[in-house]
Amino acid sequence: MRTLAGEDRLLLRVVRDGGGWTAMLVVVALAGAAAELALPAVLGLAVDAAVGGDASPRWPVVACILVVTLLVTDVLGDLASGYGAARATARLRRRLLRHLFALDVRTVRRYPVGDLVGRLAGQAADAGQAGTAVALGGIAVLPPLGSVGALLLLEPVLGLTLLTGLAVLTVLMATFVTDASAAVTGYQRVLGTIAGRLQEALGGSRTIAAAGTTDAECARVLAPLPQLRGHGRLGWRLLARANARVAAVAPLLQVAVVAVGGYALTVGWLTPGQLVAAVQYAALGAGLGAVLATLNRLVRSRAAARRIAEPLSAKARPDGVEPLRPGVGHLRLRGVGVRADDDRPILAAIDLDIPAGSTVAVVGRSGAGKSALAAVAGRLYDPDTGEVLLDGVPLTRLDPAAMRRAVGHAFDRPVLVGETVHDAIGLGLPERSARPPSTGAPATAAVLAAARAAQVDGVVSRLPDGFRTPTVAAPLSGGEAQRIGLARALHAERLLILDDAMSSLDTATEHRIAQTLTSPQAGRTRLVVTHRVATAAAADLVAWLDDGRLRALAPHRRLWADPDYRAVFGGDGVLR
Repeated sequence: MRTLAGEDRLLLRVVRDGGGWTAMLVVVALAGAAAELALPAVLGLAVDAAVGGDASPRWPVVACILVVTLLVTDVLGDLASGYGAARATARLRRRLLRHLFALDVRTVRRYPVGDLVGRLAGQAADAGQAGTAVALGGIAVLPPLGSVGALLLLEPVLGLTLLTGLAVLTVLMATFVTDASAAVTGYQRVLGTIAGRLQEALGGSRTIAAAGTTDAECARVLAPLPQLRGHGRLGWRLLARANARVAAVAPLLQVAVVAVGGYALTVGWLTPGQLVAAVQYAALGAGLGAVLATLNRLVRSRAAARRIAEPLSAKARPDGVEPLRPGVGHLRLRGVGVRADDDRPILAAIDLDIPAGSTVAVVGRSGAGKSALAAVAGRLYDPDTGEVLLDGVPLTRLDPAAMRRAVGHAFDRPVLVGETVHDAIGLGLPERSARPPSTGAPATAAVLAAARAAQVDGVVSRLPDGFRTPTVAAPLSGGEAQRIGLARALHAERLLILDDAMSSLDTATEHRIAQTLTSPQAGRTRLVVTHRVATAAAADLVAWLDDGRLRALAPHRRLWADPDYRAVFGGDGVLR
């Protein structure tokens, strides 16, 4: 039995997500199609009644009711399709966003941010139209098929004439669907490439300006434009060609039906009213513009669904259910290995036992695997081999809420997430502690304590609105942003991971923060990725990584006797 492709399963779910609005659209569209099919027959009966001398207004009144029905169903159909598509699009965006956050960092990094934004904004809107496209697409074929049936009842020759023409038009539109699908898919793919390059360029705008390579970077970002133009032109040419074929065949089909109908009238096979009805049914059956427009919408929806189904098919990290056991941050790595996408080893068979409450500096040359070690230690992603345990519980089996309370991360270039500076610092705190302060209060006690520990409370107090300053409007230097990122991580109850998180701080500020973090009262384990000798010297132990392997775990003073260790810092043998 053939299974549905990922994009088709996604489209079916999007159709269901339209909920009652999609159901309403189906009902309304069916009512409109029924009225549309009944109207020619009623008009024919009205003509025959008038020709026969019947002055009764019955059939004209019925015709007016059908016209009003068509108007009402058209308005209600637009309303239902709009609300249904909006509802389905919102759910699809939420599903994609939640899935992206559930993936590990390595998987998400395979997609440029600009490309993901394009999928989330543009392609999700196109895919959200699936309910409308499927409902209207199925019902759009009813008027042509109903017209064939009605003409077969009036006069079989008329029905066969219309059926032959519709068969020709169907073949032409099937070719359009196949070709247009490839064109739309290519267009969306190239557009995602441009968006990804643009995001990269904007992120490195200072570097580009400093290097004076603005023109070269613009050329790089826009290099795929010829491909984009090619796919776009192809799509429009295919649509124009299909419309032209329909526009050419449809009038010929109507003329053929009218000619046959005229002959049938002359030989007495049809009444004048039946001929009027036959002409109307011919126009209704040959008017496949609505079908073509619906097919075009469905092609776009399916191509967009294919783009969204791709990241959705990536396997999310499974959440654990176990609570934390009693402890204060005993971290253990057993046989941990991490490989790059090209299967190159980043970490190999790391066995590391970090005593609870200690400070361990992670050092090594660039590319030694320091950030990878920090990432797996706090489960930003899972190792390819081995396991990581915190107080005896594997991180993969730990409840996410417990993980959030236990572990905090700070990075060298933190992104401030939240509406205000207060939100950015309180991001990792429990809801009651992170909730924005009431009027007059500068910050919650937990946020204020974290800001003071990170030596950033004075910086925040000088901002235009203090802790209430919007993050996008906060004029922060690199070091100040690092301190806010560090304050955000200080909620950690058992393990604090600093991935070069103080690299932009001046020596005096770093020393004060380090004293706070490494004091016995800190009550948690600290894993500090660093390039500075002073930080390594102040740690209880140093984990020395060399080409993805743990070369040594020992106090800094003991390692300093090794010239290879001194060379990691570019040292000359003098403790700094």
